[in-house]
Amino acid sequence: MDNEFLTQLQCPHCDASLTAAADSAELRCRSCDRTFPLNDGIPRFVEEQHLASFGLQWNKYEVAHDDEDRATFQAKTGLRLDELAGLRVLDAGCGGGRYCKVAGEAGANVVGADHTGAVNKASRLCAHLPNVEFVQADLKHLPLEPASFDFVFSIGVMHHDADTRAVFDAVARLVKPGGRFSVWLYRRNQWWQEMVNNLLRHRTTRMPPERLERYCRFGGWLGSLPVIGKTLNKVVNFSNHPNRENRICDTFDWYAPQYQYHHTVVELSGWFDEAGYEDLVVLPPEKTGRFYRWVYERSLLIGSGVNVLGRKRKE
Repeated sequence: MDNEFLTQLQCPHCDASLTAAADSAELRCRSCDRTFPLNDGIPRFVEEQHLASFGLQWNKYEVAHDDEDRATFQAKTGLRLDELAGLRVLDAGCGGGRYCKVAGEAGANVVGADHTGAVNKASRLCAHLPNVEFVQADLKHLPLEPASFDFVFSIGVMHHDADTRAVFDAVARLVKPGGRFSVWLYRRNQWWQEMVNNLLRHRTTRMPPERLERYCRFGGWLGSLPVIGKTLNKVVNFSNHPNRENRICDTFDWYAPQYQYHHTVVELSGWFDEAGYEDLVVLPPEKTGRFYRWVYERSLLIGSGVNVLGRKRKE
C-alpha cells in the first residue's frame, strides 16, 4: 500500500487518522485505538457477511474484456475516458476491478472499494497500475474523507444492500462540490416479472453456492441459444452474453445475493436532487436497436438499469 494513500484513510468509526504498525500487518486508529488488518497490501475494515457470494464469483470467474469494459464504463458513467486523466476517482463497489482498471489506464488516481474479498481479484487485475488502490469496506462507512473525490461511480452495487438509499447517501457525500457522481441500479420491471423473480430468488438465495452454480451453468447454456437466449430471459432472468464464463457469472450474480432491490428513474433522480446534485442526466442504455429500446422503455427488460449522472452543487 502506498504511504500517500495511507494518509488519505480515516477510521470509519470516528473519522480519525490511521497509523501503520511497524510490521505493516494492521492499521490503528489514533483516536479510538481500533485496529484493522492489512492483508496483501489491502486495508480490511469489514468481513464479507451477506455479500460473500460476490467475493466467490469475482475471484472464480474471468470476465474482464478490455474493449467491452471501456465501452461499458463510458456508457454507464457518462464520462469519456479522455476526461479522467488526473482526476481522483472512486469506484464504489468495485467487484473484480474491471472499471478501476479502465479508469486507471485512462490516467485517473483510483480508489476501488468493495465489501467483499473481490478486492483480491481487483488488486491482481490492476497490479500494473500504481495509481490504483483498494480497500475492503462497507460503502455506508467508507474510511475516506468526505468531499474528496472529483468523480465517483457505482455500477450495479447499491441495490444489494438492505437499504439502497442509505448506501447512495453515504457515497454521495464523498464527491467534491462541482464533482460528478454516476449510479447504475437495477430497473423495476413489470409486476408479473417482479413476482416471478421474487419467487425464484426466494429459493436460490437459500441454495448452497455449488448447487446454484449448476443451475447457472444451465442458464449459461440457455443464453447461448439464438432465439431462446433473447426471449425466455425476459421472463426468467439468465445472461445471453457472448462469452460462456460471463453468462454463468452474470446469472449467478443475479440469483445468489441476499438483497436485490429494483428502482425507477424518478426515484433515483429524486435521491440525487435531495443529496444536493444538479445538471442531472438520465443515461441511455448501452445497447441500441428499435426493439431493444421499445422493450427497455416499457421496463420489460429484466436486468436492465436506471442510470443517472449528476454534478454536486457548489457551496
